[in-house]
Amino acid sequence: MPKTLRYTLISLKEMLLSGSPIVLITIALLAFTWWWLNPNPPKRVVLATGPEQSAYDTFGKRYAEALKRNGITVELVRTQGSAQNLEMLRREEVDLGFVQGGTADIGYDDEDGIVSLGSLFVEPLWLFYREDAARRLNKSATLTNLADLARWRVNVGTPGSGVPRLFNTLLEVNRVSPRDIVLSQLEQTPATVAFLDGKLDALVFASAPESLIVQMLLQTPGVKLLDFAQAEAYSRRFGYLTPVTMPQGMVDLAKNLPPRNVRLVASTTSLLARSGTHPAVLQLFAQTAVELHGGAGWFNRAREYPNVAHSELPVAPEAERALKGGLPFLQRYLPFWLANVVERMWLALGLILALALPLSRIVPPLYSFRIRSRVFRWYAELRDIEQRAESGAATPDALLEQLDAMEGKVEKVVVPLSYTDELYALRNNIHLVRKKLLRKAQPA
Repeated sequence: MPKTLRYTLISLKEMLLSGSPIVLITIALLAFTWWWLNPNPPKRVVLATGPEQSAYDTFGKRYAEALKRNGITVELVRTQGSAQNLEMLRREEVDLGFVQGGTADIGYDDEDGIVSLGSLFVEPLWLFYREDAARRLNKSATLTNLADLARWRVNVGTPGSGVPRLFNTLLEVNRVSPRDIVLSQLEQTPATVAFLDGKLDALVFASAPESLIVQMLLQTPGVKLLDFAQAEAYSRRFGYLTPVTMPQGMVDLAKNLPPRNVRLVASTTSLLARSGTHPAVLQLFAQTAVELHGGAGWFNRAREYPNVAHSELPVAPEAERALKGGLPFLQRYLPFWLANVVERMWLALGLILALALPLSRIVPPLYSFRIRSRVFRWYAELRDIEQRAESGAATPDALLEQLDAMEGKVEKVVVPLSYTDELYALRNNIHLVRKKLLRKAQPA
């Protein structure tokens, strides 16, 4: 092996050994930080949606498709609706769920365990009724208000949907007793079939207009939608309700459906999550919400939703940043998983760097000490030989033999060129001790 290469390899080896404590400390700190921050999100999350063919069900599928692009599988759990979704979040059976304002009993106890990712869209309270039922029961083809529902067969949805609670509240302010109405609580699809067959007179449910059932009923002959003429008054009485208007021709411009503006009351649907859900998952869902709900709709203008206004629960910081700040800078140029790791660990990496830089100052002295120790460790043996010669503890011939063996070993010592002066100084000192021993070995 060429001497130059040999010297280089020795220098590199000693440099690595000298810096190894700093490297080990840094690796340990990185491992601890990785464990503490847990930057990688789980590969599977559970989202509570709603009944089959509902708007929640439709949006849940779209969220699953969006997050699949980032390597996260979203398991969809169909439920009866908002009330059941909230209960499953409380029991930690799901990670996220759609919950409609006013249809579920959200209290102060939920603030520690559940966070909001923002309001996604408004869900009107739809009351579809059969025109022939109105003629039969009210002697008019048009239903004007909730007070005229006495003796009607009305389906208000399953208890888990939360709509029965909201509808009973509206009946109460209209001084209508639930006992005056034949109420049923069928699921949305079988209730719709019974309604179309004439077994029910009216359907009540809360859903976004994207729901397939809503779209179908709005275009079914003989089916009408209740115009909430008192929508503004309802919104003043109940803070979670908002008056909205479906413009004339919104459903079908060619057929002019509806033939006139329809006033409705609506509540806002939010995406809620357990507070322990991974921050990266919350961020992804919030970003997907902007993509899915940021456009113009039947009851909102573009970029009006999602928003964090009027939230019944604390808003997750990740959602607030995503909704207000848009896509983070790093995610515009890096894959999500890498951008997420950097975003979550950059502060910790800065602290580790701040700690490692002062420690790195000991590397040059340690390197110098390791190289010089290759030379200096022989001085102990050399001094021992010299002291034994002065004290007469050994004969000069025996000490010369020991010194020759030591010199043979020193000749094999290799140090970088910058430290050869110390190696040659050692050899000179060995020569001086040899001269002393030779003088003692000569007869007087």
